[in-house]
Amino acid sequence: MQVQILAVGKIKEKYLEAGIKEYLKRLSAYTKMEIHEVKDEHSAENASPAERQIVLAKEADRLEALIRPHTYLIALDIKGQQFSSPGFAAHLAQQTLMGKSHFTFLIGGSLGLSARLLERAELRLSFSPLTFPHQLFRLMLLEQLYRAFKINRGEPYHK
Repeated sequence: MQVQILAVGKIKEKYLEAGIKEYLKRLSAYTKMEIHEVKDEHSAENASPAERQIVLAKEADRLEALIRPHTYLIALDIKGQQFSSPGFAAHLAQQTLMGKSHFTFLIGGSLGLSARLLERAELRLSFSPLTFPHQLFRLMLLEQLYRAFKINRGEPYHK
């Protein structure tokens, strides 16, 4: 199984970088991981809906250029499907049993993901109805992937 995370924006906080590095190290025992960052577009707080769509389209173009063919595409979306940790692990295991070996997770920027990426995704995934900073969410996703691998291998992991 190979996992790719495509994310809008760079991680700037040292504590998040350290956490991400730690989980990438832990995950290396289970899977091949790649994280690619694309440039985020500046958007004014008072941007019009049309201006927001332009920003989302530019970010989507950058993300789409990195999406591999035949990957199982998962878009992180606050309105997406929610799983428990065991449910998420089971979903990944089921997709693997169905022949999927490459998974791509999309993390949008401050405005989220474009509608065309959300429509293209095979799964729209939400961790919570709460809003999280996209930089922090990258670390949260890595932790849940690590937890899923531990669950699927029957290995202990704190609850």
